[in-house]
Amino acid sequence: MGNSTALHGVSEHPVIGAAVTRRTSLVLPPGFSLAEWKRVGKHLFLIADSSCWWHGDWLVYGQERYPGKYRRAMEETGLDYKTLRNYAWIARRFPASERNPRLSFQHHAEVASLAPEERRRWLDRAAQEGWSRNRLRHELRKELSDSSDVREPRQVRLQLRTTTEQESAWTRAAERDGLELAEWITASLDRAAGLDDEAGP
Repeated sequence: MGNSTALHGVSEHPVIGAAVTRRTSLVLPPGFSLAEWKRVGKHLFLIADSSCWWHGDWLVYGQERYPGKYRRAMEETGLDYKTLRNYAWIARRFPASERNPRLSFQHHAEVASLAPEERRRWLDRAAQEGWSRNRLRHELRKELSDSSDVREPRQVRLQLRTTTEQESAWTRAAERDGLELAEWITASLDRAAGLDDEAGP
């Protein structure tokens, strides 16, 4: 069994310095110094930020190994489906080796739709310059607006003739990938046309 402890049976977690985390509270001792208080805050941020990656990787694992069960498991956790779907998409876009530990999950989210080499370039620059997520977003939008190659997305209405069997099969495939049906169709068309650099979210 090892030394692991079931989460549902834990009421008090290991201390962060002299602070103690519980299921519904963080207990800080009296006389906590400013330096200690700041260190705990940084530690809490790192846990929260890491949990975005953890949730994404957890969901990707479920999609791949339990395609007919993972969505119900998600519902049983009480977590927001759309939020987790976004986490999973970003986790798929960034293999562990491409995730920059100096930057937040939200930094990665800002560049997730770019090609791999562009993602890497922007993340490296953000890390070197010490940019916040908002600064990265600003710089990215500025470069895109200055580019003569910018193409604004537009809505196109398509009508498809499908059988009930096809629609059911497509819906199941979309659910396995954690996508709405329209998003899954768009991603499939992009892959078929060579517009997506990876196998998709």
